[in-house]
Amino acid sequence: MCKRILLQLGCFVLSAVLLTGCASVPESVRGTSPTPQQDLVRVLNAPQLYVGQESRFGGKVLKVINKNGMTRLEIAAMRLDDSARPILGSSSIGRIYADIHGFVDPIDFNNQMVTVVGPITGSEKGTIGQASYNFITVNVTGYQRWHVTQQIVMPPQPAGPWIWYGPPPGRHRGGYWGPPPGYGFYQYGPAQVQTILTE
Repeated sequence: MCKRILLQLGCFVLSAVLLTGCASVPESVRGTSPTPQQDLVRVLNAPQLYVGQESRFGGKVLKVINKNGMTRLEIAAMRLDDSARPILGSSSIGRIYADIHGFVDPIDFNNQMVTVVGPITGSEKGTIGQASYNFITVNVTGYQRWHVTQQIVMPPQPAGPWIWYGPPPGRHRGGYWGPPPGYGFYQYGPAQVQTILTE
């Protein structure tokens, strides 16, 4: 029984390690600052205060504009998770212009999810439909294009706490370790399909 408990503990520790690894920010958008600015709402309220500060924003690319020596991405920004991925299904928190040095093909970026890192250069007037809008501008030093994929997620299995059923250990033979009442051995729910972003 001790082996079973140790095995469960080992699986728990391994899961924690794997989850920690999954939460790391990709090298391409890590940047040079330990805490790049990610609060776009705050930046939109006073862009001039943040000029020169490194930022990390991400979301859906709505438009790609190629110019000589530069490509501009118009991004509907979304909140980012701990690994700098846009949080799927979250609302837009604003728009940015992300300027990439060199040429990038629009076919690779239109309607794609991206994260960009680089210093804030200010704001620029533009339009969304017929409404005027002040876009935050970012000089991109790194970017990560994400791929939307689906995975099957199994429900968590009961892992304890296990309790002793039977007479006190050492007095009589018999008894066993098991989950407490209500946990049961088979608490399987239906598997779910989850949409996620991968590198």
